[in-house]
Amino acid sequence: MKKVKNRALYALLPAAITILGLLLYIGKFTFNGNQWASATFNGTVYRGGVLTTGTLTDRNGVVLAGIDDGKRTFADSAETRRATLHAVGDLHGNIGTGALTIFAPELMGYNILTGAYSRTGEGKTAALTIDSRLNVEAYKALDGRRGAVMVINYKTGEILCMVSSPTFDPLSPPTIVDGDAAFEGVYLNRSISSAYTPGSTFKLLTAVAAIESIRDLPDRVFECDGSLKTDSGEVTCIRAHGKLAFDDALAVSCNVVFGSLALEIGANKLSDYAGRAGLSGRGTVGAITTASGNFDKAEPGTADLAWSGIGQYNNTVCPASMLRFVGAIANGGVATEMSLLEKTGISAIFSARTSRIMRNSTAVQLGEMMDYHSQQNFPGLEMRAKSGTAEVGGGKSPHAWFTGFIENEGYPLAFVVVVENGGGGTAIAGPIANRVLQAYIKVEQ
Repeated sequence: MKKVKNRALYALLPAAITILGLLLYIGKFTFNGNQWASATFNGTVYRGGVLTTGTLTDRNGVVLAGIDDGKRTFADSAETRRATLHAVGDLHGNIGTGALTIFAPELMGYNILTGAYSRTGEGKTAALTIDSRLNVEAYKALDGRRGAVMVINYKTGEILCMVSSPTFDPLSPPTIVDGDAAFEGVYLNRSISSAYTPGSTFKLLTAVAAIESIRDLPDRVFECDGSLKTDSGEVTCIRAHGKLAFDDALAVSCNVVFGSLALEIGANKLSDYAGRAGLSGRGTVGAITTASGNFDKAEPGTADLAWSGIGQYNNTVCPASMLRFVGAIANGGVATEMSLLEKTGISAIFSARTSRIMRNSTAVQLGEMMDYHSQQNFPGLEMRAKSGTAEVGGGKSPHAWFTGFIENEGYPLAFVVVVENGGGGTAIAGPIANRVLQAYIKVEQ
């Protein structure tokens, strides 16, 4: 009897292993099947590495990428094709974060039962959250300069505008040779896959840490004589501001005040706040992973630590991460997950994921401090913004930053503009933001 029992167990063991293997396969198929189906070796939906199924539109139904007689096509307008290149992607997937690559399963109509099979062979239509008209405005405003422009609805997280430059027409891709400055980093979506020295825009993060950790901050009066001496050197300011309250220090972007605050707050706490805000490390834009930001912990009492609180030293920030952060300031301290693909079906029922990254009272106070005084440059916009002129060394001009949000009723918009080696943030990046925001309000009225 015992032998029979042992034989039965030995007979059941292969069956149990087979069942276990089958369950593992089903699990992997359930979670990874879409990736398998969208691999370029799938001859059902790819030809020569080009996805030959599915139509991609903007939020208004403008076709950004379609199919004609089994061949991939793009928008009718050459301007639109260039302006939406990095959001849409190119023919051969050189832009790895483009929608034709990231959302291939949606375009082919993949589901767990039929895989990539489509009865008509035409796949499905997927809509991006961007408005191609805004992308065109941003593309024109950049005027060939290297940089990035993004606008989101900070309540829903929808990306309304996302432009990276330099760009090209995907129907007439250039032959790019090494050292060709005109197309340097052209396959990189600078909005989400680059990280830049943030300059004074980082003072917003230092301000959050100061508001939440220094109790007597509202009662303090700071003194700026044009420089701040530290244990290891000197931090300079654009001019001697004299006596300043904290609120005024952000308005005039005083290096002495924010350098002093960084020394007081300390590298560990600033690093914690940068991580919580998503300005260091990697973030996500839907299914896309952003470039990693960086905050190095400088030694206590040093000029490096002071400069890090000002947005210099070794600090780098991804534009998309900065946008998420300022969107949280606009949204009462709550950051909303950004999305590039419009929700459909059951997913449309659920709101985007959110996370609180600062107190509501901190966000309100900081928003009031960001009240932009040069309103004549932003007619009709209740602008809340911070500019940045980020020194990069090497004899190169600074990166120009302009980021913030508007409080116009019915228009919950946050934005970020970066122009590489552009110069002054307000003078160079500010007009680009104004042009795109004005265009949005005009088309929505």
